[in-house]
Amino acid sequence: MSKPDIQTIGWREWVSIPDLGIAGIKAKIDTGARSSCLHTHDFEVYENEAGEERVRFHLHPLVRTNSIEVSCDWPVNNIREVKDSGGHVELRPFILVAVQLGENEWDVELSLSNREGMKFRMLLGRTALKERFIVDPTKSYRLSTSLAHKYGAEIAAIPSSTN
Repeated sequence: MSKPDIQTIGWREWVSIPDLGIAGIKAKIDTGARSSCLHTHDFEVYENEAGEERVRFHLHPLVRTNSIEVSCDWPVNNIREVKDSGGHVELRPFILVAVQLGENEWDVELSLSNREGMKFRMLLGRTALKERFIVDPTKSYRLSTSLAHKYGAEIAAIPSSTN
């Protein structure tokens, strides 16, 4: 059995997460991070009537605007400690959801954390990239173009430099 061709991606790419209603979000391709992370400005872990652990969360998928907000509700895959790049340990919920990059779709485990002050609302870590992609740190958007237009009229007020 031969391995499929491994594609080259840039250090940043536009991805979508259709099951969560996220039409497009810029992701930093972060080979220094083991896990992947999705920005949320708040989240609530709860148990539904069937006893399933779930998480409700909200996010602003486009940087520099809060006019677009996506509300999500998804099963919790795991809750565990994550050490950020500053060495701070945080207990985070993780979800398992299909992510799309170009023509590629695969399941990625994403931790949920507030990344409001960060340039990228999503990180794709090396676990999500393993045996799928090679990262060219000199390139951007090798497999994707801006998906900001997918949000329609809501982005009219956003300066084009953020798209």
